[in-house]
Amino acid sequence: MALFDPMAYDAASLEARPALSGEAFLQLGMANATGRDGAADLISAHKWFNLAALKGNREALRYRQEVAREMSETEIAEAQRAAREWLCTR
Repeated sequence: MALFDPMAYDAASLEARPALSGEAFLQLGMANATGRDGAADLISAHKWFNLAALKGNREALRYRQEVAREMSETEIAEAQRAAREWLCTR
């Protein structure tokens, strides 16, 4: 099975693939957490890890905890809102 390439997708293409797997969301979280596409974005990383965890990806739970340690409560709340909004628009 080919790995999901987060660099091949932007917000518009994600809308076209609402049934992304937990692994795909995990890869998006990793890309944001590590700054693979530029500067690290922990809020976005946390959002994607949340969505991966909802899809049953257990590894995402650990990564979400790791990035949360580096975030303020306000940033975590923002990430959680972003995940809920993403779910509500799909």
